[in-house]
Amino acid sequence: MPYPASGPVTLDTNLADYPVTRALKAGAVTSGLVNFNFTGPKVANQGFKPMVREGKFDAGELAIVTFLQAKIYGKPLTLLPAVVMARGQHHTIQYNVARGPLAPGDIEGKHFGTRSYSVTTGVWVRGILKDAYGVDSGKVTWCTADDGHLAEYKDPDNCVRLPAGSNVETMLVNGELDGAILGGELPDEPRVKPLIPDPHKAAEAWSKKNGMVPINHLFVVRSELAQTRPDVVRDIFRLLKESKAQGVPPESMKDGIDPVPFGVENNRKALETIIRYSYEQQIIPRMMSVDELFDDVTRELV
Repeated sequence: MPYPASGPVTLDTNLADYPVTRALKAGAVTSGLVNFNFTGPKVANQGFKPMVREGKFDAGELAIVTFLQAKIYGKPLTLLPAVVMARGQHHTIQYNVARGPLAPGDIEGKHFGTRSYSVTTGVWVRGILKDAYGVDSGKVTWCTADDGHLAEYKDPDNCVRLPAGSNVETMLVNGELDGAILGGELPDEPRVKPLIPDPHKAAEAWSKKNGMVPINHLFVVRSELAQTRPDVVRDIFRLLKESKAQGVPPESMKDGIDPVPFGVENNRKALETIIRYSYEQQIIPRMMSVDELFDDVTRELV
């Protein structure tokens, strides 16, 4: 859609409620230049596929791996160095204890479920398993319930699609899978345990060692908006920063690590890592530099 050459704009926006976005969504931080029309689904990640396939929203959050693929396949989206959601990932991979004891280094040759092979949480988990436990995820059969967000992307050969209507969590609990990566709430079920022992402590140790929290979702805008209204893009970043300042207290930093970093340099190491993981796992066909993820305006936002 064409945007006005000057003055205020109204943006259809897909954005969930997080500590960093709460003040923005509540109207506690405002702008005379930008009006957000929050039209996204209740579960924001359900809007990612329409965003990259149909250009459904003007702005909003997007999983970083989905953005990497969107960049590769020439989708008109521009990334802001503004993280809205990040977390430790170690707890998301679970296994069925009824099928026998399982350690992280033992999963080669096993069948693990995941909603989609290219989901950002899964890319982080498989990368961590490789770096920390020597796991070759190419030797694991990944059983997927859905395709990726990008229509152009095809899963690697070690993925199999589950029958339509399959529920990965149910299959895990019932012992139809050895394990699974689960992105949302984990089952309160004695037949299921974390693959990585004491996963939250392990995640904290990983973050301290690597100096970062694994990032999931960042803010993006349509490239047409970024190209024609850099003033709007700068003001969006200002609003996000002010919203973060109200919702993410300084004491939330552990070991000097920002839980939702803003700015290219503050995100560089995490972005380099997720790019490498995505390439190693055949999610993207080539390596990318961090700087090419941004344009001349967003690269300078600090």
